[in-house]
Amino acid sequence: MKIEHAVKVKEASLSNGMTVLLAAACGLIVANLYYAQTLVGPISSATGIPSSAAGLIVTITQIGYVLGLLFIVPLSDLLENRRLASAALVVAGVALLAAAFARSSAMFLIAALFIGLGSVVAQILVPFATYMSSEEQRGRVVGNVMSGLLLGIMLARPVASFIASSFGWQAVFAFSAIVIMLLATLLSRVLPERKPAPTVQYGKLIASLGTLLRHTPILRRRAFYQACLFGAFSLFWTSVPLRLAHDFGMSQQGIAWFALVGVGGAIAAPITGRLADKGLTRPMTGLAFILASLCFLLTLIIPGHSTGSLVLLCLSAIGLDMAVSGNLVLGQRAIYSLGSEARGRLNGLFMAIFFIGGAIGSSLAGWSYSVGGWHLTALIGLALPLVALLYFLTERKGQ
Repeated sequence: MKIEHAVKVKEASLSNGMTVLLAAACGLIVANLYYAQTLVGPISSATGIPSSAAGLIVTITQIGYVLGLLFIVPLSDLLENRRLASAALVVAGVALLAAAFARSSAMFLIAALFIGLGSVVAQILVPFATYMSSEEQRGRVVGNVMSGLLLGIMLARPVASFIASSFGWQAVFAFSAIVIMLLATLLSRVLPERKPAPTVQYGKLIASLGTLLRHTPILRRRAFYQACLFGAFSLFWTSVPLRLAHDFGMSQQGIAWFALVGVGGAIAAPITGRLADKGLTRPMTGLAFILASLCFLLTLIIPGHSTGSLVLLCLSAIGLDMAVSGNLVLGQRAIYSLGSEARGRLNGLFMAIFFIGGAIGSSLAGWSYSVGGWHLTALIGLALPLVALLYFLTERKGQ
């Protein structure tokens, strides 16, 4: 199914200033999905969520994000993008305020759901950047914008922990609400207009998602790859704060410093984008799966709570973040190369599928850690990229 766009944004060279703005915006928006990862302990204590179900704090936000990807992001192929992005950011801002003042598990989880829904603006802005870029610079642009997004993901955890250690976890959500409202105002003023031609109804637009998924094998394959890696990523970062607190006696500030280590993994995004532009997508994909598997294996070499085990845990955090961020750029570049007529829906499907993997990973984290400790958690994390690697080996060269 094709939908022709009357687009006012030309596929020309994207300016450095606009690239930086889009990268920063994506980082600030998507950070909302990850603030709670290192705050699982204090949030569950304050809202009455049992430790075995603490993973829901992260999972519900990711479920909201998936719903937004399936039902809001496709609207970027139908409605004027600038207004759509601004409206969704307002929803996210209100939900963040609600989370800050939540006093019960039900209120917090409902707010978390809408935080996820509103934060899909990041996945409206990423394809927006590709519309404004030329084919020759697309890999580099996606890599640069995604590096901003990934920095937001990785900085969200230490920033949340630092703020929470001084002002409480509620201050994290209140501060983010202010930032998101200001960002909504800025984007509504500086983004160029992109208005697709309204040639299809919303119901048919949503129905076309199934058609796109059935007839786009590269989308199915790349989404599955990333779902496995993101499931391992979410499993790691939802459970590792519990291990750091229990095994190493770390406070929120100590967990923040550990989370800051993972930021180094963001360097993989722009590098991978440039290598993909040189035709190295296939070897880089296989390398991402192998690296992610080795990272979990590394955490099992020295058990317990010694200095050596903490060092290996830090190295694993960096390597895992590099594998996930690099493969994400490879996947998005691959599906954006399919054509521009349905790029918003293709991106929405891709992100929704792999965020389902992330939701599964984060929901398993609390259970696996409470039942089998870090050993069971690491074994599950090790298995996920290995499954992706086995599937990758069935991919024909040049597919």
